[in-house]
Amino acid sequence: MLTYRRAVLVALAVLSILLFIRSLHHEPTIHDVKYRSAEQMPRPTLHLPGEEEAKQSSSPSSSYQSKDPSPRRQRPQIPLSELTGRPLREQLALRFPYDIKSRFPAYIWQTWKVSPSSGEFPDEFREFEASWTVEHPGFIHEVITDDAAVHILRHLYSGIPDVIAAYETLPLPVLKADFFRYLILLARGGIYSDIDTTALKPAFQWVPESVDRSTYGLIIGIEADPDREDWRDWYARRIQFCQWTIQAKPGHPILREIVASITEEVLHRKETGTLGHKTKSDDGVMELTGPGIWTDKIFGYFNDNEYFDLERSKVGGNISWEHFTGMTAAKKVGDVVVLPITSFSPGVGQMGAEEPEHPMAFVHHQFEGEQIYVFMEHDLRTNSDILQEHGNRIKAWNMQVGDNEERRYNDRND
Repeated sequence: MLTYRRAVLVALAVLSILLFIRSLHHEPTIHDVKYRSAEQMPRPTLHLPGEEEAKQSSSPSSSYQSKDPSPRRQRPQIPLSELTGRPLREQLALRFPYDIKSRFPAYIWQTWKVSPSSGEFPDEFREFEASWTVEHPGFIHEVITDDAAVHILRHLYSGIPDVIAAYETLPLPVLKADFFRYLILLARGGIYSDIDTTALKPAFQWVPESVDRSTYGLIIGIEADPDREDWRDWYARRIQFCQWTIQAKPGHPILREIVASITEEVLHRKETGTLGHKTKSDDGVMELTGPGIWTDKIFGYFNDNEYFDLERSKVGGNISWEHFTGMTAAKKVGDVVVLPITSFSPGVGQMGAEEPEHPMAFVHHQFEGEQIYVFMEHDLRTNSDILQEHGNRIKAWNMQVGDNEERRYNDRND
């Protein structure tokens, strides 16, 4: 006689047999996959508000025709032994491929001597640093210390020893800080911003929602637009692009080119014995790692036939500083969005920059010696006599800002 207890035991036995048979034909799910290396692990990417609502047409201001710089293709598997024997730019392209259709990674990168959790972290930077977390909830916000930076780069560029050698060869911390921003953005993407900047608006508001985020991979801003005959006395370029705040997708060709150029130049100077501590000269920091070379590489990209169909573009020739001077709205050039001077340089009181309260102001750079800006705001807008009278004072201020910036980096080694 089949009792209730026996019936339950029989049912359990049948169920166990069925489960065992099914397991023999089981296909692994995503939870069964084991990552063989850190590279195979998914990288954090955050959905930015308004991303899905963005329209698939139109662009900020005028746009220049460009070729598709990144057709989707499977990443080739190159043995490490073969990678090191290839040209530097090819190594970088294979190691960090560019996919324009990918999302901007939700990283915020900043650097300083110590982390914000340390009691030695400057109090004047705490509010600046915190603003990036406040405006970007959910982002991975890292303040990379000097000690950690070299270890991160050794991991990311382990198969490209020339890059590591160039970074470790640089004689000044300010040069390493410049180089690091390009290196981390090339490898991982996201936002880099100097530690003395304040985030005024979240990054998803930097570009109008009408612009499809899958059509651009780099966001930059104008740092200087000096409409003066003596602009060479003040700036490295007639139009100078800002490199204290950059947003990028990994592998962007401009980042690849500037990393390759700096690497080659540093190793050449090392070999010829011309890389000294006196790089803070006319062709020093600005030209080796700073806004000078950064601006050159951007214009070089805009005029590269590999990426841009210049013959069919509306420009009718090379893209130069004249296409950006006086701009007050964002301009899309191929896969690069250029923001006006107000966006990353508000409150400087000259060159058409508006105040930090302006709707187009996104990041505020908190320069040391800001009281001089008040002096400049009143005097540069009056007449040339006052400008001449105080010219040396303004130049001294510019040098002081550079000195203070370098001193802050040098202090890290104390």
